[in-house]
Amino acid sequence: MKFAIIGTGGTGGVLGGYLAHAGNDVTFLARGRHLQAMQENGLLIRTNHRGDIRIPKVKACTMDEYLQAKETPDVLFVCVKYYSLPDAIEFARHAAGKETLIIPILNVFGSGAVMQEKLPGLTALDGCIYVFAKIAEPGVIAQPQSILRVFYGFRPGQSQELSGKARELEATLRAADIHAHFTDQIQRDALTKFSFVSPMGAAGLYYGAKSDEFQHPGKVRETFIGLIQEVQALGEAMGITFDRDLVANGLKLMDAFAPGLTTSMQRDVEKGGPSEFTGLVDRIVALGQEYHVATPLYAKISAWGHEKGLAR
Repeated sequence: MKFAIIGTGGTGGVLGGYLAHAGNDVTFLARGRHLQAMQENGLLIRTNHRGDIRIPKVKACTMDEYLQAKETPDVLFVCVKYYSLPDAIEFARHAAGKETLIIPILNVFGSGAVMQEKLPGLTALDGCIYVFAKIAEPGVIAQPQSILRVFYGFRPGQSQELSGKARELEATLRAADIHAHFTDQIQRDALTKFSFVSPMGAAGLYYGAKSDEFQHPGKVRETFIGLIQEVQALGEAMGITFDRDLVANGLKLMDAFAPGLTTSMQRDVEKGGPSEFTGLVDRIVALGQEYHVATPLYAKISAWGHEKGLAR
């Protein structure tokens, strides 16, 4: 299978790096110094659980160069930030074919449906990932936590013409040491993941908190729990039946984290650039209004973020 990875940050770098290290045909779509470093020196993933994963030679180029080469991937993983989704949609419109699985692996719930609406005739699934990684320096990805689980699947009512390829993908990912799950409950599984990453991002940003501050009793942990409960109530109003207690699940994940970790949204805000605030915070407030579910904690953080100019 031919893979193309849009966005080679923590998510795309780990996902594509594991696939490439296992011998798969992977093209990384990147830009700037990170792209130049990969073209010159390959990709290095530093982990604490399996040492350094070094891919000395990788296929890496810009999106424009990929389109000029008229490549068509079997699987297009979209691993960009939510604010870059329009660019990814435009790329997919020209690069993907009728046999291509387009799988957005974003923090924001419902990204696949957003892509599908703009890409008639193509197949955009929904997906999510559990991973903690970031670019340490150009050409180097740091993955301090061993967690690496990918969920993807077709939404209810979506054509499953490419289900055979989706099943084949699951085996390929697992062979690359990626815990992959081709699920028939992707909305449940994606919102379960969102119920962790969104509350952590929202509370972490609001309090300026790192992972260890979530692991002890106090206002940060209490807010984290309250935000999860609001997401769970929203999901139930949407008709989603969860297969686990989302609060217990979120606390289990959080308590296993190494100290001193922050979310990508916090790091983006610290850099002064755009962030996923609209997708991770405002989206829940809007969905709460749509489904008549109270989201007071999200509403408070949303109002605070707008005052700070974070919603851009």
